[in-house]
Amino acid sequence: MSDKVRKKREGKNLFHKLSSALKNGSYATRLSFFFMGCGQIARGQVVKGGLYLLFQTAFSLFMIFFGGRYIAHLFSGDLGRKLSGEIWNEELQIFEKVQGDNSFLILLYGVVSLLLIGVFLVVWAMNVRGSYENDKRLRRGERVLTIKDDWRILLNERFYLPLLFLPFVGLLVFTVMPLVFMVLIAFTNYDYAHMPPGKLFDWVGFSNFKTLFSFSGGTTGFAFVFLRVLIWTFVWAFFATFTNYFLGLLIALLINKKGIKLKALWRTLFVIAIAVPQFVTLLLMQKILDGDGILNKILGTNILWLADQRYLSLLPRLMIILVNIWIGVPYTLLMCSGILMNIPTDYYEAARIDGASPAKMFIHVTLPYMLQVTTPYLITQFVGNINNFNVIWLLTGGGPVDNLHYGGGSQAQSTDLLVTWLYRLTVDQNPKYNVASVIGIVIFVISAVLSLITYNRTSAVKGEDTFQ
Repeated sequence: MSDKVRKKREGKNLFHKLSSALKNGSYATRLSFFFMGCGQIARGQVVKGGLYLLFQTAFSLFMIFFGGRYIAHLFSGDLGRKLSGEIWNEELQIFEKVQGDNSFLILLYGVVSLLLIGVFLVVWAMNVRGSYENDKRLRRGERVLTIKDDWRILLNERFYLPLLFLPFVGLLVFTVMPLVFMVLIAFTNYDYAHMPPGKLFDWVGFSNFKTLFSFSGGTTGFAFVFLRVLIWTFVWAFFATFTNYFLGLLIALLINKKGIKLKALWRTLFVIAIAVPQFVTLLLMQKILDGDGILNKILGTNILWLADQRYLSLLPRLMIILVNIWIGVPYTLLMCSGILMNIPTDYYEAARIDGASPAKMFIHVTLPYMLQVTTPYLITQFVGNINNFNVIWLLTGGGPVDNLHYGGGSQAQSTDLLVTWLYRLTVDQNPKYNVASVIGIVIFVISAVLSLITYNRTSAVKGEDTFQ
């Protein structure tokens, strides 16, 4: 059974259980639909029922006095009307500060309230199902579980629940909620001209998406800049991933080759290279490749290795890829060395008997085995390089500035990736949080789609038993 079918059936089962509880449950169970915990209290589970009732009471008070008005703002299309400012107090002869609305907080508290509604619905369903389970136990002539029984089950058969509780809460607070908030920002006009509390922002629908994807603004339009940054992001991710992979594999094959002496020494040297923090290496290379850096001093030249704008900044882009090879190959080398040692020798012996040359053994034995094992790694690296902030930012800062092809209004520069452009849009003097959110959504969609489609079409999934 596929995951999609299974999840669909589970959803139907949940709805069926709730409808059955409403139709066939006792009066206490039916009352639990409106007053949580009534079914448990009526069956003697006073503590459990009291907790359910307390949770419902706290949630109701929260929605009445706090969350309800923020949710109303979300669905009314109004993220605030009253501006903060100062008014003259004639009696006191002073200006008094007036607290106005804050669109940012309205949106944030609205998202938090929606998240709590989701949590409430889950707990509400647990309350109804638990009461209905008590009904069925009594009909079978069994006793209702006590609080001690519940604790015993929780600490034994369902011990995974308390273990996963804190990670689940962390996932909701630090992943789900920020993602939902970021997605909603993409549908507002939140930028430097609409900065709360002094100014308010509001919903603008798909206007920001139109700004990013509509090719009607000339060469300085956001859409053309977005296309150039997107193409460079893919070019960078491709070369950064596969140059490191194949060069690391080649060096690993050379070190593992019979007759090579001091193998442990060569591997140790590469481990030492990994031990140096990446940002230290990047900052050092940035100083070496600077216009006044040591490389130009040694060569007696004045080449702008990281700032040359000619040929669409070809030289800085090439240097970024080369520096990434320098810092990335050692990781791939060590990984490939371990995998190469575990390739069954029977494969090579069979190939030699068939008269295969070393090149054919590499193409038909070594490479398929490596790709079979390392495909998930390659996908992870490719997606990671799409979002590789450190290499670009620490080497070039996204530059050099090229207003001819990237337009000053877009705030993008010639070696910016989508992720560095997003960062620049949020930290520059005139931030555009709305457009940055749209770019964040695009990055997420690209990464998710590429990962899922590529992985499901590779031999690592289709032939996972081949090399076991």
